[in-house]
Amino acid sequence: MYHIVLSQAVDLVSIDRAAQADRCPRHVVSDISQRLGATVHQPGSDVITPIDCIGAKIIGQPAHWALARRLSCQLTNDDTVFCLGEDVGFALAILCKVKGKLPKLAVSVMDPERTRVYGVLKMFRLDEQIERFLTHTHIGTEAIRAYMYLPHDRVCQVPEPIDTKFFCPAAVQPATRPTIVSVSCEPHDYQTLANATQSLDVEVKVGAVSLTGAATPPIHMPRVTSTNMTAASYDELALLQLYRQASVVVVSLPDHHASAELTPLMAALACRRPVIVTRTPGLAEELINLEAVMGVNPGDANGLQQAITHLLDYPHLAATQAQAGYEHILNEHTSESYIEQVIHQLQNLDGLLQPEYQNMLFSPDASITG
Repeated sequence: MYHIVLSQAVDLVSIDRAAQADRCPRHVVSDISQRLGATVHQPGSDVITPIDCIGAKIIGQPAHWALARRLSCQLTNDDTVFCLGEDVGFALAILCKVKGKLPKLAVSVMDPERTRVYGVLKMFRLDEQIERFLTHTHIGTEAIRAYMYLPHDRVCQVPEPIDTKFFCPAAVQPATRPTIVSVSCEPHDYQTLANATQSLDVEVKVGAVSLTGAATPPIHMPRVTSTNMTAASYDELALLQLYRQASVVVVSLPDHHASAELTPLMAALACRRPVIVTRTPGLAEELINLEAVMGVNPGDANGLQQAITHLLDYPHLAATQAQAGYEHILNEHTSESYIEQVIHQLQNLDGLLQPEYQNMLFSPDASITG
């Protein structure tokens, strides 16, 4: 039997209903669960115990451990489980290991470069429990392979998905002056954006958005804003119109070494808009190298201003870059591509970590053929 375990509670029924009415993007979990006949599990409904709070000191939140604790009692070695996130996935792997259970487990690791992720993998030897690791970036894939000494087929890269049926180009009424848009699902460096645009004759719109039905994050505004900058929270429909009207989309990130959450960037590319992004490891750097987006260094207001001015002054170059980004999204990052690749991975989990297969592979009496 197939199971999908989420890291955060999501109202999939409401999202499906809204997506069918073209009011929001589709959720990939709905399609995967329907295709596989999978049961979807979400945190939040289980009673939290003191042991869950202790587990949360290792990784994740108490609600993740409460969910994992219940599932570890219910799962068998015949079950195939896909966990969207290391927070709940590692908790489930640890508890199954304690109980001596080996369901066929695949975990999508969202932040593989984090020291804590590395530490938990090593400390609990989760490579003996998790059959397949999925990541969204090449750097993340290589990181897990390297520090866990795993073969290529145990760590697979799948695309960061975006619903290109919802986020797509459309003709709009031209604005009276250029519009710079910067929205996020996590903290952005709006101070650098304000410094870069305060002397430009542009309108700057910043804000927060939730693309999955989760609570809208707080808007982290700079201490000093320019008179041409406004902030707001956006739902998916408003975000779609905002992107379509944008002259340039800016993803201005703080200086850090972890891969950033770049779903808004993917949505902007799917709307065929020129994008400027702060250089961060992972997907952002990959897109910069492909010339699908323009990159600037963290905190570099002068460099960001020059990049914005360049795209506004040379619209044909901006259009060429936007087209390159749009084609890359259609070729590599559609929801359909992600769904097919994940289903393929789950259907091809072969239970090589289970005892009877381990005995067959590693028994001294086993014959060697080839």
